[in-house]
Amino acid sequence: LKHGTLALIEEGVPVIALATQEDVYDKMISNIREVKAREAIVIGIGMKGDEELSKHVDHTIYVPRANKFIAPILAVVPLQLLAYYAAITRGADVDKPRNLAKSVTVE
Repeated sequence: LKHGTLALIEEGVPVIALATQEDVYDKMISNIREVKAREAIVIGIGMKGDEELSKHVDHTIYVPRANKFIAPILAVVPLQLLAYYAAITRGADVDKPRNLAKSVTVE
């Protein structure tokens, strides 16, 4: 986390933490601790069986264990569901998003 991004975090702000990559796992836990210190609400997305993650976040979503190339793809599913239900909660028309063009121009 950089200073500008971290400055936006305050009490009650929701933060989604993806903790599916072993090579940066410790750094992610450190980032989670930083935003928790600012009283953010942290939703952690991690690999099934990762009990350590649940010790640091408010809510945990588990995806199946997979290698480092497939894990990010699996993490997209709960992110899409979170976005969908957040939009529904806000009253957005998820079937007709605003500012969506019906055609794509390829140059």
